[in-house]
Amino acid sequence: MKILVSLLLIACTTVPAAALAQVKSLVHKDEKRRYLVYTPPSYDRQPQKSYPVVFNFHGSGMTMAEQMLYTQMNRAADRHQFIVVYPAGVKQDWNVGFGMSYLDGPDDIGYTQALLAKLKQDYRVDDRRVYATGLSRGGFFALRIAAELPQLFAAVASVGAPMPEPVIAHHTGKGKIGVLQLHGTADQVVAYAGKPAGYLSAEATYTYWLERNGIAAGTATPVEIGADVSWQEQSNGHQRVALATIRDGGHTWPGADPFNIGLPIGKTTTTVDANETIWQFFTHHHHR
Repeated sequence: MKILVSLLLIACTTVPAAALAQVKSLVHKDEKRRYLVYTPPSYDRQPQKSYPVVFNFHGSGMTMAEQMLYTQMNRAADRHQFIVVYPAGVKQDWNVGFGMSYLDGPDDIGYTQALLAKLKQDYRVDDRRVYATGLSRGGFFALRIAAELPQLFAAVASVGAPMPEPVIAHHTGKGKIGVLQLHGTADQVVAYAGKPAGYLSAEATYTYWLERNGIAAGTATPVEIGADVSWQEQSNGHQRVALATIRDGGHTWPGADPFNIGLPIGKTTTTVDANETIWQFFTHHHHR
């Protein structure tokens, strides 16, 4: 599941927002962990305001800087005034029980908790509005966060990553949290239809989170968005669960630069912009 995007990033236009991101680090369990933090220009102009924060997790084999440059989420942060943090995984990976011990592998959940605590010390974070998203392995990890840390995160969004079976096996709690998936039906890296003993299908993941949030399944009619995106969404009045199915879409970030120099990641839709879609979904969720 490694995503080789270094060549793709050659084609990305360098934007001033990337230069303003700060590289930081903290020590968790005797290991130095790095992360990038981006604050929008309004942050310094409004010293009394607390800001939402979005964790944006990279895919396996990617760096935190590549995730920032590929997704271009800093632009959405400027428009909507939120902080973005791009954490770095151990060996550019995240522990969701794939190829490593779920219990004895890297303590990425503990690292996430420690990082959030550090952000609250260093920045004006609105702790009612903390969110997580990610691509591929980072999307799988966002769903692990949904399962394990719903008391800290109000909503998550996964891109190209349904629910990992190891997370289901280890965590049977019922904490409610908003969950959005965006997934292409032609994804050749992480199958939309799921992988036996690996991860659920996108549809089964949608049903799983409906049940976790106490929402009766099967009552919503999918809405067509443009020519290639179908949107399903249901709510319990507080949390929403949604699935954006991208017909013929590949293992990509919707709305990102589609230039991939022949890399096997497939088609990138321009019907929806993942950053805008994810942020608008997040705005409906906050801890009371």
